[in-house]
Amino acid sequence: MDKKQENKKVFLEIVKQLRELIKHEGIQPGEKLPSERVLSERLNVGRSSVREALRSLELLGLIETRHGGGTFLASIHSNQLVEILASFILQENKAVEDVHTTRRMHEKEAIRIICSNQSLRSLPVWESLFMKLEVEHEVVRDHLLRELIIASGNRLALKIWIQLAAYSATPLKKTTTEEEKTMLQILLKSLQLGYEKEALEAYDDWIRYLKKLRGKSSGN
Repeated sequence: MDKKQENKKVFLEIVKQLRELIKHEGIQPGEKLPSERVLSERLNVGRSSVREALRSLELLGLIETRHGGGTFLASIHSNQLVEILASFILQENKAVEDVHTTRRMHEKEAIRIICSNQSLRSLPVWESLFMKLEVEHEVVRDHLLRELIIASGNRLALKIWIQLAAYSATPLKKTTTEEEKTMLQILLKSLQLGYEKEALEAYDDWIRYLKKLRGKSSGN
């Protein structure tokens, strides 16, 4: 197991222990959680690891940090959907493919929203990414996808997508070939022109390409 996968495993374990501690101690919505120092000692892990896990739970809306006041369990009525998501994605490897599938659902819906809205299609970020591909022959894949979700204007979808991206088995790095560059340029141009069908087809072609790439890198 490489260092990145090992770190992910440790991180998931800390988050699960935190959730078990909350349940075991009967901490209710609105009540304060133990401090980072106490959690670090009780879970027998470094404070930086505890801090990262707390940040993840806060992003999901499961806890909230009050400046100078500590960390509190969030009100349950405000985060039922992300509570379900958090429970699901912490099932580790058996949920990896479903994590990818759910990511793709959010990304494709973002493409549909952008294509149907003139002001979103005209955002300068699409031309900037297109030119980056043209001139530098590369773009950070996750950056492009994140911009799609941000542009769609759904803040909850963005929260969920960020967590799905964090738990994906393989991080999406930079573009690698001329073939991929062409796919992304078609996607970006179709997006700008509002050609939903073509944009979604280009996206699907790209995802199939990335899956094939992952298969080669894992020796499949």
